[in-house]
Amino acid sequence: MSMSRSSSQPVWFTLYPIYQWLIYIPLVVLATLVGAFLAVPLALVVSPRLANLWIAVPWGRILAWLVPVRVDVDGLDRIDPGQSYVVVANHQSQFDIPVVYGWIGLDLRWVAKAEVGRIPFVAAGCRAIGHVFIDRSDPDQARSAINRAVGRLEPGTGLMFFAEGTRSRSGELLRFKKGAFRVAIDQQLPVLPVTVVDTRQILPADSLRIRPGRVRLIVHPPIETRGFTAAQLGQLRRDCHAAVASALPQGSAS
Repeated sequence: MSMSRSSSQPVWFTLYPIYQWLIYIPLVVLATLVGAFLAVPLALVVSPRLANLWIAVPWGRILAWLVPVRVDVDGLDRIDPGQSYVVVANHQSQFDIPVVYGWIGLDLRWVAKAEVGRIPFVAAGCRAIGHVFIDRSDPDQARSAINRAVGRLEPGTGLMFFAEGTRSRSGELLRFKKGAFRVAIDQQLPVLPVTVVDTRQILPADSLRIRPGRVRLIVHPPIETRGFTAAQLGQLRRDCHAAVASALPQGSAS
């Protein structure tokens, strides 16, 4: 029976790992190094926004096209290009990053864990663009770093959070942490809920095996926070969680 299943697999399925390791991964490394090398001077000499839109956004699309991954996007018309947002998305896979980066249509600033800030070349490019690295064990450092980043946001910029804090192994939406919503209320910025669907099929959380496929990116209506105080943080978090979960076939674990 196992021989029958194996023989029914298409040829590309058997050969794809060869493409992944001999062609795709080297091209990804090259694109990342070249992108970081170009982003630093462009951000310093011209502007971080142009470095983001001209370097980082094409980088995300290149990573998807090379797999290949098709990205279907719904709801981009809900984004006001003159408005800054706290963007909150679910996190199923490391492939969420190029998908959101390449197709969200915003000048994003990512809030990432401090470990990412120690990756050679990548860290330099990220810092030049204005991404934020936080130490989760030091809440004061994290809040200070985020507030500095918010102070530099221009209209049409999104401060990006994976609010679950980690990738969901099951695909179910985990409980959201408070950080993104605290920032949104502190800065009176609208929250933009975003759902990423099926990136787990491209690159599972605990696997190095990449597979071609199709994913969806759904942008939900923004949630306004004007006039909100800390007392509304819990409701804001629940409303955003419900919006993101509404587009997930796996549902919610909380």
